[in-house]
Order: sequence, then structure tokens, then C-alpha cells
Amino acid sequence: MSDWIKLKASDGHELSAYVANPKGEPIGALVLIQEIYGVNAHIRSVADGYANDGFLVIAPAIFDRFEPGLELKYDGADQKRAMELYPKLNPDVTLLDVAAAYGEAKKTGKGIGVIGFCYGGLVSWLTATRGEKLKMQPSCCVCYYPGGIGSVAKEEPSCPVMIHFGANDDHIGKDQVEAVRAAHPEVEIFVYEGAGHAFNRDVDPAHYNAAAAKLARERTLAFLKTHIA
Repeated sequence: MSDWIKLKASDGHELSAYVANPKGEPIGALVLIQEIYGVNAHIRSVADGYANDGFLVIAPAIFDRFEPGLELKYDGADQKRAMELYPKLNPDVTLLDVAAAYGEAKKTGKGIGVIGFCYGGLVSWLTATRGEKLKMQPSCCVCYYPGGIGSVAKEEPSCPVMIHFGANDDHIGKDQVEAVRAAHPEVEIFVYEGAGHAFNRDVDPAHYNAAAAKLARERTLAFLKTHIA
């Protein structure tokens, strides 16, 4: 069962969030942070998948700050629009929206994890390192191909973190992977041979890598259950 709800960030901004509910009592809660394409059908399907695994999942619509209800595809004019919006995104502002979703997730009384993809992966990392300032103390965070993480690799996470990278990612250089590895040997880092950027995006044949996506999800689910459930 899923629904859309309204949240209010600490700066007064109102935003929508997609909520995917498990069938029974949740084993934990997840805040799912979108790519730069909105809380589109793919992100909702990811949320639904983790709800099927027993989690309450909340995906805040961070594009509501620019255009409420914006959902984009991965090519043509939508791709161009996404690239235009990307430079406008400020991770510290996005964290306000994540914190609003986190506050909603706290109502479950369960442990809370944060998982993000691409830009959302970077914000998931920053939730681990900066979240305490916004009253967020997640049980764990998972980052899928977090672009730009190298520039903030030395920040200290306050919870366990797992990161997934594609070995052939043309957006994230190996130097960024090694920057995190060098700064944080305790962080679980996985690099998937033959996979590129956005390898989890099953609706996008140009990027999807089924083997990498399956293994990454298995690792993620085990990690979430270990630290949350």
C-alpha cells in the first residue's frame, strides 16, 4: 500500500513525499533519496520493493522546491531538464527535506536507514556526516554511485555506511572511490566490474546491469536488516 503525504521542512517549505507501507508491522523505516529525475516511477518501484521487504519507506520530493510534482524520464527533453536542475540543487538544503522525511519516519518508533541514488547517494553520505545538526541519527546509510563524494570524503559519518560504485562509472572517477577508502577503511565499499553509472536503474537499458543490481541489493538488504531490523 502506498500514498502521498505532505511534509514541512524546518525552513517552512512544504513538500510531498511518497510513502510505501509494508503489509504488516514495519521492521524499520527508510528514507529514500531520489536521483535528479524526481520521485518518478522507478524511485517509487524501489520504495515499493523495500516495503515488500518489511520497511516503511518515505521518499521526499526534493524537486518540489523548484516545481511540485516534477517527474522526469531519462532521455530527450526530460534529460535536458534534469541537467538544468542539477546545478540548482544544494545538498544542505536537500538535507532539510530529508530531515522532514526522517521526522515522519521516527513515528514508527523503529530504527531508520537512509538510502540514496546518484545525487541522492551523495546526500545519503551527507546525512551520515551532517545529519546530527538536523537531529538525524540514522542507524545506517547506503549510497549508490554518489557523485561528488570525493570532495567530502574526509567528513566523519556518525553511523555505518555502505557504498556501491560501478567500475566503469564515467561520472565518478576511481580517485573518488579511493578517497573514501583511504579516509574511512571502516566503510563498506563495493565496486562492480562491468557496471557503469546508474546500474540499478532497471527501466533504463542504457545503464542497467542486472547482475550488479541484484548483488548490490542483496548486500544492501542484509546491511539494512543488520543495523535496523
